This record gives sequence, C-alpha cells and structure tokens, in this order.
Amino acid sequence: MAAWETNVRKVIPYTPGEQPECPDIIKLNTNENPYPPAPGVTRILREMDAECLRKYPDPTADALVLALSEHYHVPKEQIFVGVGSDDVLAMSFLTFFNGEKPILFPDITYSFYDVWAELYRIPYERQPLDDRFEIRTEDYLKPCGGIVIPNPNAPTGAEKDLAELERIIAANPDVIVIIDEAYIDFGGTSALGLISKYDNLLVVQTFSKSRSLAGMRIGYAFGSKELIRYLNDAKYSFNSYTMNTVTIAMGVEAVKDDAYFQETIRKVIATREWTKEELRRLGFVFQDSRSNFIFASHPDYPAKELFAALKQQGIYVRYFEKPRIDNYLRISIGTEEEMKTLLSFLKQYVGA
Repeated sequence: MAAWETNVRKVIPYTPGEQPECPDIIKLNTNENPYPPAPGVTRILREMDAECLRKYPDPTADALVLALSEHYHVPKEQIFVGVGSDDVLAMSFLTFFNGEKPILFPDITYSFYDVWAELYRIPYERQPLDDRFEIRTEDYLKPCGGIVIPNPNAPTGAEKDLAELERIIAANPDVIVIIDEAYIDFGGTSALGLISKYDNLLVVQTFSKSRSLAGMRIGYAFGSKELIRYLNDAKYSFNSYTMNTVTIAMGVEAVKDDAYFQETIRKVIATREWTKEELRRLGFVFQDSRSNFIFASHPDYPAKELFAALKQQGIYVRYFEKPRIDNYLRISIGTEEEMKTLLSFLKQYVGA
C-alpha cells in the first residue's frame, strides 16, 4: 500500500440496482414508477429556455419549497429539499449523528444506511427484524445516538404502525429520529402529522417513486424549524447549489398536479393487489406490502435460480445474496401488462 493511502477514507460503497440498456426489457428491479411524470413536467422539458442554464440556480429552491409547503400545509421553514432522498438522508446523517453512542436501524433495510455511517465514522447497531421481517419497537427503546426507521421498510415492504412509531419517537427525546418514507404514498400512514408534536423528528420523502421523477433526483424532509435550519447550515457549508434550475421547475409541476398523482398511485396500488393474489395462487409467500414492490419467496424454487431464469427472459427483478433474505425476490410493480408477462412466465416455471 502506498504511503498516501493510509489517510484515504475507505468505505464499501452502496450497490444500486442494475440499469439495463437493452431494449424490450421489463424492468422491475429498482422500484421506479412505471408511469410517466405529470404532464406539466413534460411541458417544462419542451418550453424551458436554455438561457436559464447560464445562471446559478436558486440555492434555496424556494419555488419548490413553496409548492411543497402549500401541498402539505407545512410552513416553508420546516421543509428541506435535496438531490433525491439519498442526499437528504446523507446530509441528515452528517448533521445529526455526531455522538459517541451508536445510531440504530434495522438489520434488513435500505443498505445505504450503514454506508453513510461508515463514511462519516458514525457508530451504529443493526436491530434484527423479527421472524416476520417486522421492526420490534422494544429494540429502539434504549439509549442511542439516533434512530433511522424506513416506513414502509425496504426491501420487505412492511409498514410499522404509526402508534408504535410514536412510542419510539417519544421514548428518544434526546436524539434525532428519522422516518424514511420513500414509499409512504402507496398506502401507508405518514408520520408527518407528528412533527408539530416532536421537535426531534425528521420525516423524509422523495419524488423518485410515487411522482415518477427518479431521473431528476428530488428529495425533501419535514421537521421542526430548528432541525431544518441545522440541515440548511450543513448544506450551504457543503454545496450551495445542489439542485439545478430545470429540476426545481419540474418538481413544482409534479407537486401541482395532484389529480394526476392520485390517479397514478391508484393504478400502482390496484396492480400491486392483483399481483399479490396471483403470486399467492402460485405458492409464493410474502408479508403484506404497503409499497410499490413485493418481497416474495417460493418454498419450492430457490430465489437465485428464479432470478436468473427471469433475467434470461428479459425480466429484471432484485435479488439480495445476504443472510436471511437470500431466498427472496423484490419485485417492483410495473404496468398491468408488465405484471401479466411476469406472472405468465412464473406460471410456466412453477408448472401451475
């Protein structure tokens, strides 16, 4: 090892889902929304004057913050925006988790959490999910340096009851509790209503899933004025111009068109519920999902082999070769036609 490497900050990076470039692929591996973004977003793409790119964007992304404020009925001072919820979460780890006690999050969850903890040298402990892949409230009722709970969880799709989440928040008034709600719009109950009650609560959401803007990278958080001020102080010390002008304008349009948003959500939920029924008929087992994916296993067919067989057919799902979950597939909800193609192949595979 070269001498200069002794001072390099080394970390095992997060591994994102595969992004195949082949045509005619059915892509059900990264939980993207199968439907296009709101029509206003497309209009912005057509009409945006390239002259606007000559100048720096608004560092406060005020137009987007205002749109979120009006939509969610939350004061602007209690909203933070970033380049995807990954950016918001990473900035939150950097800002709030600086104590000596370990932060807590589930052992089966979004695998970026431990990456950020390692990167920022934050002590952490993974709390095991129970045998049903559910979060145990009692695991988070102990001294710690902070808490991160995804709700619904990924990759399991299970939702934690809001009353139990509040127990955790109330029991930890001296540390920041982050509720990561990337999938909350697909039938879950948000903790947003609790931010006026608990000044240590940060609720994080994203445009990547329900608003079909994964390619534009918009995330946001709700919290007390103090939490948001601290986040902005860290952001402006890191990079003032994190969100570009076009993204801000598209985000505003996506928020404004609530009718389109609700219609898209209804279609995804309806397809998810139909897919659950069909998978059960084929012998698959899974916990109830309140997200835009299903985390499923078949007792007679190894997930790794199913994953490979599906991929050979041009159907991409997500397989995690990790303890406890290496016989499960995470299947994103696509269009009705895409899910019918998936189910048709699975019927042939299992001989149903």
